Order: sequence, then structure tokens, then C-alpha cells
Amino acid sequence: MNNNDLIKTGFVNEDVPKNINLVDEILKLKKEKNAIIMAHYYQVKEIQEIADVVGDSLALAQHAAKTDADIILLSGVFFMGETAKILSPDKKVLIPDLNAGCSLADSAPADKFEEFVKKHPDHVVVTYVNTTAAVKALSDYTVTSTNAVAIINSLPKDQPILFGPDKHLGNYLESISGKQMLLWDGACHVHEKFSVEKILELKEQNPDAEIIAHPECTQPLLLISDFIGSTSALLNRTITSEKTKFIVATESGILHQMQKKSPDKTFIPAPPNDSTCACNDCEFMKLNSLKKIYLALKYEQPEVIVEESVREKAIIPINRMLEISEKMNL
Repeated sequence: MNNNDLIKTGFVNEDVPKNINLVDEILKLKKEKNAIIMAHYYQVKEIQEIADVVGDSLALAQHAAKTDADIILLSGVFFMGETAKILSPDKKVLIPDLNAGCSLADSAPADKFEEFVKKHPDHVVVTYVNTTAAVKALSDYTVTSTNAVAIINSLPKDQPILFGPDKHLGNYLESISGKQMLLWDGACHVHEKFSVEKILELKEQNPDAEIIAHPECTQPLLLISDFIGSTSALLNRTITSEKTKFIVATESGILHQMQKKSPDKTFIPAPPNDSTCACNDCEFMKLNSLKKIYLALKYEQPEVIVEESVREKAIIPINRMLEISEKMNL
């Protein structure tokens, strides 16, 4: 491996023989190195199928905190790798591609967010898991879309709350909890660009379909939705609902698990505004591939590093989140 290639590209850049079976080689390396592969629901189906754990941000964090593997390969985006490293500092944490970032995390630079926090010293700082380790280190609580309502509601009624970085999730939490929060002006580029008009057209064509949406979506879309929930909640909804057809307003990777769990049901990806594409993908999530996973395990690069001074602060809000989630069986 050429280290310069890794620096330039963000991933191990090496040709793989055409006759190699990537799945077999990945499984072999995983066993040899006592590695665990964790994949987010938004990964392509080939990656989901070889992963030991497939889940949303909360599930991945919970598994990262408990695994006895020596190596964690996190196939998702960079902040997820950071979270795994914060929770398991003694493990080597790998991600397939350092370029797999997050528009939502990028919308809250740590220096700017710190200035915002310092202007409101009486506020409890609650941040979405889609943030960098440096932003988590500035926080009192970290939340995921699965446990955000429970954690917000666990705080005293008269406690001022600063929430970031997702303003759409923040607005949704205000509507559910009845608490007014000071919101950072950030958003996810995937969930923000769904087309309400096109979704309503799909509903007209499929009147028996249920519109289900992630709370990172804009308020107009949430207002027309029949069910709102985290990625795992949306998946569970499709399993337990008597409905057999769903218009799904979140990243399209989750449709693989939905179809897998309910093969007799129909799932229609909600379309974005600015494309003729019938689905809405996160280009960062889709940077990962079986080849990159194979090479990452082979060379144990790229490795996620979190400064210990940052980790010591960032683990506090994450542990608070995990403790509340465990108490509430989330």
C-alpha cells in the first residue's frame, strides 16, 4: 500500500485481482483479525449483507460500546467511526473511506458552535449524534432520532435547551415535547431536498400507501406524513403495520431491510426536488464499497483517531444518552 495514495484519496487505493471473491476474503480477514463489521441502514445492500451488525446510529453506538472485537470496521460515515472510537478507545476503528462525511455534521463547525454555546451559558447543550467528536465534546447530552424525544422530555421543564445541529429535527422535537429550544441552523442535505409535490403525486397514484418520514425532513413533508420516526422506527412500522404499501421519505438504503423483512409489501422511495431519479441517496454513504472494506481490513487503514482530550469530554454526553436509552429500553 502506498501511504501517499491514502492521504490523497482518503481510502486504500489498490487494484484487486478480478478473480478474487471479495465477500469470501472479507469474511476470512474478519475472522483472522477478530474484527466486527458494523453497517448503517443507508449502506448498499451488498455491504448490509456481510455486516455483523446493521442498524441506525443508536444501535451502532450501543454495539461499539460492548463489542469484544479487536477491530471495528464501521461502514457508514466518519462521525459514526468517531463515535465508535470514543466508546471503544482500546479498539482499532476503521472506516472504508475518509471522504464519507456528513452534510449535517459539516453544518456545525466546532469553532462556530462553541461561540454559539458560550453566548448561552444557562442552556443545556443537546446535540444530535450527527456531529463531530469536537462538537460532542461541547455537549451535555447527545441524542439520536430514536431517543431524542425521551431525552428532551427527561430534562426539567424550566431548563433552557440549546439544540443542534438539525433545525428540522429540532422543530419536530419542539412540536412533540412542547418545549421551546434554541436551534442551530443546520440540516441534512438528503432529508431537506425531498419533494413534497412529487410525494403527493405518488400518493394520488397510490392512495393505499402510507407516507412514512424521518424527522430530519422538512416540516411541510412531516405534516403530510402518516408516520414519523427514526430509521429503525420506520423499519418497525413497515413490519407491524397492516398497510402493504409505503412511500418512504428517508435515505433509500433502508429499503433493502424493509423488503427483506416484509417481502410481500411494496416500498416506494420518496423522490427529491432536483433530480429525475426516483430515489434520494446520500453520496457520502454510497462512497463505501466491498472493495474498500476488503482493503481497509487487509491494511487496517484508514484508521479513525480521536484526541484523548476530546474523547474524554465527548464520551460524557454519549454515555448519558446510552444510560437513558437503556433505562427506557430504546
